[in-house]
Amino acid sequence: MLLGFKTELKLNKAQRTAFAKHCGVARHAWNWGLGLTKQILAHNKANPDSKIKFPSAIDLHKWLVVLVKSEYEWYYEVSKSTPQQALMGLRESWKRCFKKTAGVPKFKKKGQRDSFTLEGTVKILGNNKIQVPVIGVLKTYERLPQIKPKSVTISRKADRWFISFRFEVDVQESCQKDVVGVDLGLKVLATLSTCEVVVGTKSYKKYEAKLSRIQWLNRHKVVGSNNWKKAQLEIARLHRKIANIRKDTLHKLTTLLAKNHGTIVIEDLNVSGMLANHKLAKAIADMSFFEFRRQLTYKCELYGSRLVVADRWFPSSKTCSNCGTKKQTLTLKERVFECDHCGFVIDRDLNAAINLSKIAS
Repeated sequence: MLLGFKTELKLNKAQRTAFAKHCGVARHAWNWGLGLTKQILAHNKANPDSKIKFPSAIDLHKWLVVLVKSEYEWYYEVSKSTPQQALMGLRESWKRCFKKTAGVPKFKKKGQRDSFTLEGTVKILGNNKIQVPVIGVLKTYERLPQIKPKSVTISRKADRWFISFRFEVDVQESCQKDVVGVDLGLKVLATLSTCEVVVGTKSYKKYEAKLSRIQWLNRHKVVGSNNWKKAQLEIARLHRKIANIRKDTLHKLTTLLAKNHGTIVIEDLNVSGMLANHKLAKAIADMSFFEFRRQLTYKCELYGSRLVVADRWFPSSKTCSNCGTKKQTLTLKERVFECDHCGFVIDRDLNAAINLSKIAS
């Protein structure tokens, strides 16, 4: 299976400047292509009898070479694959939009999610050096896997740059046979059917006051000034820290589950519907249920374990794990499950986790 690898780069000033140029070209190519494709769609809607064929990524790149590169010479200062990959990404975004699995692509802004893709002569030199086209040899803080990547993506978070690529790994065979049910919650991140409880870090809640204070101090700064840029960088660093703490917790939990259990059973949560509840949306987003399932899915495949997703309407919380009797009503405030049929008393989340573990068996 394909596995992604992402690590931070150790850069000098010249390399940071080169990265900024590549990001600028990728952003310009994306925005140019998006503006052109939107004009084509608007023309086709207004003139149904004389429609223009929607361009492919190759068509867009041919038009870019003729119309844009000749006008903007700084396109030749970067790798030719940078605008190509940007237009390919734009075409994939439109495909997802036409299939109604995503929204309409948006124009990119400078300094927001800056990234670009390079392909061609990419070589890993030693343990912590990688050679990429045009820019040259880059150093990393972390040991690199000894493979031959075909392309790499370089992105920025706050003031740090990261490089990522994909490579083939062999799928392992799991010798574990036990079954574990996992119930996700807001009070604690996960409750396992083995009575283990994993408390979430709640990184956003922890740093919410500090983030609010920094943003409040930034309210009267002139946009574009040096002080405004410094404040924006400080805000971005704090957001990166919050995201890293959340990801670290999820990676540790999902790896523990996939490595040490043969079958993991989880619920099919309607996360987008849950986020519509404005009273709980902040706490739900802080736990990152969707990211938990995404990581667990590929790690179960990697380590040879089996992932079972229970039906969205399975009453795991309302069903008694002792006798199987289903309660008619169970409010969110009731944290202890009390069975009216057999008198069994158990923690609500543990009861749900045990019921989930019974699905696989």
